[in-house]
Amino acid sequence: MVSFDAYVTAALFDRTGAVWALGDGTVRFEGGAGVEAHEGAVLCAAPHPSGEGVITGGDDGRLMWSRPSGAVQLADAGGRWIDAVASSAASGLMAYAAGREVRMLDAADPGFSRSFGHGRTVAGLAFDAKGRRLATATYGGARLWWARIAEQKPVELRWAGSHLDCAFSPDGRFLFSSMGENALHGWRLSDGKDMRMGGYPSKVRSLTFPGKGQLLVTSGAPGAVVWPIAGPNGPMGKEAAEIGYTEGRLVTRAAAAEGSGVIAAGCDDGRVWTADLASRGVRHWREPSGSPVSALAITRAGRLAWGDEDGGAGTAALA
Repeated sequence: MVSFDAYVTAALFDRTGAVWALGDGTVRFEGGAGVEAHEGAVLCAAPHPSGEGVITGGDDGRLMWSRPSGAVQLADAGGRWIDAVASSAASGLMAYAAGREVRMLDAADPGFSRSFGHGRTVAGLAFDAKGRRLATATYGGARLWWARIAEQKPVELRWAGSHLDCAFSPDGRFLFSSMGENALHGWRLSDGKDMRMGGYPSKVRSLTFPGKGQLLVTSGAPGAVVWPIAGPNGPMGKEAAEIGYTEGRLVTRAAAAEGSGVIAAGCDDGRVWTADLASRGVRHWREPSGSPVSALAITRAGRLAWGDEDGGAGTAALA
């Protein structure tokens, strides 16, 4: 267990181990290295496509690539906050959002750049499994862009309200978004069919897909919410299950890894637990600390990392 004395914006893994991005502008590595990445808070983070280090966006308007050896600037948004980033190891692409604009970069080609404009502020970004298509979450729905095409008209997936984040199902058949209200929304991409997924007592901050990608696991309830998404209709007409339900508590973050049947959850009282989806048995890794978990990550190999709003953080090996 460690304490960073700053809000933990994100917990991630690169090829060397756990990485934490913090509200004081630093990026901290499990091996002990710390990098001054931003003059202000880190607002968002994603693994670098190479697997070496992480990319971060900050309220200083810079996109940075941090490794234990230091940080380099990848882009400057001219003072606009960069509050959403995404990356794809499959295609080597990186995307970041600054206000109504999304820009695309290529880790292997410093000269590559694409810009996608929106009518409203972009709040969330997600690549599909092959890194060829980018989804953007904004007010009024989501947009689908071909990541490398300069001039294009996006596919518009409409639904009234504010959409905060988005995620493709691993097979690329569905897109899901978390909303400003206490709900999810989904679209079947073959025909744009809408899927309303409500009943949450709080906002959904995590969307993740364990195992073979036939389930969607989210935060936003007293337990981890598990939606079945297999089949041509995905979650339509199906009921969600809840794992690790605790009366009076909320799961603030959830995490899963493709190929693994284990999910992880972090709670508003600081608890961190994992559950095997086959047995639904819950194992606790961190007892209540009083500070809500703000960041969580798990690997297929069974490593877990977390962080909370007061800077508390830690790792665990599940085996």
